[in-house]
Amino acid sequence: MGGVEDYLTQHGIEFKAHEHPPVQTCEELAQHGVPGLPCKNLFLRDQKKTRYLLVVLPAAQRTDLRKLAEQVGDKKLSFVNPETLMKKLGVEPGAVSPFGLLNNTEGDVELWIDREVMEAPLVHFHPNRNTASLELTGEMFQRYLDAIRRSHFII
Repeated sequence: MGGVEDYLTQHGIEFKAHEHPPVQTCEELAQHGVPGLPCKNLFLRDQKKTRYLLVVLPAAQRTDLRKLAEQVGDKKLSFVNPETLMKKLGVEPGAVSPFGLLNNTEGDVELWIDREVMEAPLVHFHPNRNTASLELTGEMFQRYLDAIRRSHFII
């Protein structure tokens, strides 16, 4: 077990770990049969680089950054470079997930979650590394969100 798994256990959050070869995309992960709603996790910033957003969407949902910017009240969003990703969430590309917020000690990353993800009976996310996925019930995912004491917004 690692940092994320230890955190979940300490907070009474039940999960099931699935080890697999390194994956970079949801399509690659689908080949390993991990149960639950596959999600894509986008780490974005505004034009001024003053606002950072972690956006969690169903993997099958098409991403329109212009529409997403409107939904979150911004003019334009773009992807964050790997260096900023490591600085803000402590992860490398391909390992982004809501668990990265455990590394965001500044508390300056906004969490935006699609309603379908919030209502899913089962979800899975990388535990800050792309060689495993943690399966959580919707109730356990909500318990995680409560445990980290971070505001999140529904889109």
